[in-house]
Amino acid sequence: MATLKLRAIGNSVGVVLPKELLAKLDLREGDTLHVVESPDGFRLKRAEPDFEQQMEVAREVMRRRRAVLRELAK
Repeated sequence: MATLKLRAIGNSVGVVLPKELLAKLDLREGDTLHVVESPDGFRLKRAEPDFEQQMEVAREVMRRRRAVLRELAK
């Protein structure tokens, strides 16, 4: 487990990740993380651009085919 420190960055507050943790997570400056709430707290997850694109396509299909999906769910 790593302990993270919050630091002021301009008018915001940021989290500083130790280089060992960055290496373990294969993260670099500029990468995007998602904060996911879980039953035991919060998790940081690497944002996967391909996954986000796939989810956007899936949302569009679900929006257009809502009636069909409701019938299938019965």
